[in-house]
Amino acid sequence: MSTKELIKDLINESLQAKKTMLEDSQVESIYNIANKIVDVYKNKKKTIICGNGGSASDALHFAAEMVVRFEKNRDALPSVALSENVSTITAIGNDFDYDHIFSRQLEAYAHKGDIFIAISTSGNSRNILEALKSAKKMGIFTIGMTNSDGGKMKSMCNLCYCAPSKITARTQECHILLIHIIAKLVEQQIFSLSAKFNSLKI
Repeated sequence: MSTKELIKDLINESLQAKKTMLEDSQVESIYNIANKIVDVYKNKKKTIICGNGGSASDALHFAAEMVVRFEKNRDALPSVALSENVSTITAIGNDFDYDHIFSRQLEAYAHKGDIFIAISTSGNSRNILEALKSAKKMGIFTIGMTNSDGGKMKSMCNLCYCAPSKITARTQECHILLIHIIAKLVEQQIFSLSAKFNSLKI
């Protein structure tokens, strides 16, 4: 296979995964998750997100879309990515255990009514599972984002989006689309997008 053919195959693989997201079960899952996140913001609460590696970047991406903006100027929405503070993460890893880098932070930041969003392409990351255990003890509603298998985290989440692929890269690409869909729906449903916001300049 030539390099150009490989490029086309990878693009087609990504497109196929996204086409599968159009299936009713996938759309229903996205709809339920987006509605829950809209509700948490209507109730003046926050989202808390975490993930490892590329999923850590996805957590940062999600939080940025909420705090800053997606497509429209509007009020900031509270969202915390647990992968952003290197000092805290390394201190927990050093003083306690790497498996608790997210659960320890969750215990510090989460309050009743918040939503905890856990991202894991395998669904089996130990620090994600520990955080989900802590969230359950605290009575925090949980949303998972994982692959088509779901891993151990699937049964531990109140809602879980299982991207239609077992390939890490394709799973992450679906997660990014999911984040953008959520951001779009949050802006549409939370804000009237009045002239006040539309008149602002960046």
